[in-house]
Amino acid sequence: MTIDLPLAATGEDGRHLYTCPLCEAMCGLDIEVRDGRVAGIRGNRDDVWSHGHICPKGATLGAVHEDPDRIRRPMVKVDGQWYEVTWDVALRRCTELIAPVIERYGISAVTAYVGNPLAHSFSLARYSGVLLGMSGMPITYSPGTVDQWPKNLSSHLMYGGWWTFPVPDIERTDLLVVMGANPAASQGSLLAAPDVMGIIDRIRQRGEVIVVDPVRTATAARADEWLPITPGTDAAFLLAVVHTLFAEDLVSLGAVAAHLDGVDTVRAVAADWSPERVATATGIDADRIRVLARELATTERAVVYGRIGLCNQEFGSLASWLVDVVNILTGHFDVPGGAMFPRAAAWSITVQPQPGLEDGAAEFGRFRTRVRGAKEVLGQVPVSCLAEEIATPGEGQVKALITIAGNPVLSTPAGHRLDDALPQLEAMIAVDLWLNETTRHADVILPGLSPLEQPHHDDLILHFAINSVANYSAPVFAPDDPDRPHEWELLIRLTGLLTGTPAEDVDVAAIDDGFFDYMAFTQGLDGAAIRARYEHGGPERILDLTLRTGPFGDRYGERPDGLTLDKLKGRPNGINFGPMVPQVPEILGTADQRIRLAPQYLLDDLPRLAARLDRDADELVLVSRRHLRSNNSWLHNVAPLMKGRDRCTLLMHRIDAQRCGVGDGETVTVTSSSGSIEVPVEVTEAIKPGVVSMPHGWGHNRPGTRMTVANASPGVNTNILSPPTFLDEPSGNGALNGIPVTVTRAPA
Repeated sequence: MTIDLPLAATGEDGRHLYTCPLCEAMCGLDIEVRDGRVAGIRGNRDDVWSHGHICPKGATLGAVHEDPDRIRRPMVKVDGQWYEVTWDVALRRCTELIAPVIERYGISAVTAYVGNPLAHSFSLARYSGVLLGMSGMPITYSPGTVDQWPKNLSSHLMYGGWWTFPVPDIERTDLLVVMGANPAASQGSLLAAPDVMGIIDRIRQRGEVIVVDPVRTATAARADEWLPITPGTDAAFLLAVVHTLFAEDLVSLGAVAAHLDGVDTVRAVAADWSPERVATATGIDADRIRVLARELATTERAVVYGRIGLCNQEFGSLASWLVDVVNILTGHFDVPGGAMFPRAAAWSITVQPQPGLEDGAAEFGRFRTRVRGAKEVLGQVPVSCLAEEIATPGEGQVKALITIAGNPVLSTPAGHRLDDALPQLEAMIAVDLWLNETTRHADVILPGLSPLEQPHHDDLILHFAINSVANYSAPVFAPDDPDRPHEWELLIRLTGLLTGTPAEDVDVAAIDDGFFDYMAFTQGLDGAAIRARYEHGGPERILDLTLRTGPFGDRYGERPDGLTLDKLKGRPNGINFGPMVPQVPEILGTADQRIRLAPQYLLDDLPRLAARLDRDADELVLVSRRHLRSNNSWLHNVAPLMKGRDRCTLLMHRIDAQRCGVGDGETVTVTSSSGSIEVPVEVTEAIKPGVVSMPHGWGHNRPGTRMTVANASPGVNTNILSPPTFLDEPSGNGALNGIPVTVTRAPA
């Protein structure tokens, strides 16, 4: 519905509606601006998606916007000192730095790292494909290979779409099994839903919630049952569930049976994985595994949800695949209350098939990294390779780096080695809002806009949403400099620079038009003809295209009642087209529109998992964790979110603390094969014995940073403990969970 109270225009005092861009919950915000500043933020009760829900992070967007440390003017480093310069000077300096590198070493000496905020940015999300796809850089890096690459891989192999993720229909399920996820902190991950914990409470009122996790997280504490599992054994646990389903004749495929290949293969494979075989390794009793399999099979509406704890472990691809296998075999796939495929109102360029990998092809290793020989999977190599590619001399050595909204020094395995390598670059350009642990090494920083200075409509995130929603937000504030380039223009200029044109001379409009024409072509449309309808280019033009050619769009007049951006702007509380609906086989990208239940590429990894069962248990292993008032390393400079007790602590079970001779609050030394850190220990019963846990994204207070609040509570970087070569082998994803460590009392 359209609200009755008037809304203020961009840059004016009054009431503004905005969608929070910080996480996948996409909460609708009601923002009051007074005297040009944010006077208050509360949840928008009329928002068709979130209905007034808000978390502590969304309430601090005003503090993010007004952060005195936020970079507002381009900065250039001269003799180790930073100077604010004009945009013309900054762009010319980019040319002076990058052009000689390409002339001397070729484009292979240049790479880019794009960070997680990219997925939440109106400009960056829609234009990263220009930089990554048109610049000619042969290898680029992202946090995808420490986050969700196993899910991309399993979805690509099973459904023919590397972003075709089935998500749990949690609003309509009666039994939810959560594995390796903590929505009480994350609000949902590869699962976009409003107020996930409120939904979980409602599931418990009518059914049951079970959490399988090494840590008794805040989500596990709200569940009906917590099953503490040994890190890295989730795939074995799920195989035992599959074994039980077949052994007890509990398999019921439902309507997707007609679109499945490989059921008999999975049956044969699972025959060797009885609950008794995996019980010791997983730490979960064989009888409990069988009961869970029966519960899933006999509950009419049930679903298994696995997330980051399953992805960033040494068997992440097998675990991600088997979550879907269990949902399919129990008849809880492509049906309400089970795992379903979302319908985004606007499609994302990200979800398009990769050239050469159509039809779920498993032809990976099309290129390998120079130093380690790590293979390419879905166009990416492990992000942990970046440091060695910079530091190791020889032909093909990385000499120039562009970072986009990322802080890999804190967020990638062995980031301290990257910190040591970055000064060896001949050129580094950062598109970023802060002088952080990574961008302090740059030669030029090109600042973007604050979240409240740009429009918002989620791009990729809506492909994980349990409802089909569309919600456009106008900017709350106008930029201080109305003539400054937006991030999308910066990405186009950097793309032109990498292809031989000085950054300051790039024809931004021409490249933008070409990109738009390509996107229109993917929808069977003539881009040049469609462009005649628009006065301006940029991300709003792309949004209009993706809305119009989406499932509810007007397709430029073919469906007169369909959705357009103008119609959406007239509905400031958004439009909700309803919950997910069955979409198999239409959603499938496989040539025969069939689900491949037993991809051979994943089956080939089973011997490695079998060897894991026979491996001696490590005395202690490390897992990661998140907190509601944090978001990786993004928000540690926001004072309201940093209040309260120290969150950068090592969780340790009382039994292990006594064995190691350490007490609550003492500082301990944690050591892995990759490095050592010192951190306060927090003794607790809320963790499985033999497991310790550290939060991700800390390690501030480095020389040369400008992060006043974060540097006052720096914490330590847990990724120092992450071995760069500890990986999920099929996907190349870093294994940040299950790292063997020792814990000793730190020297006084």
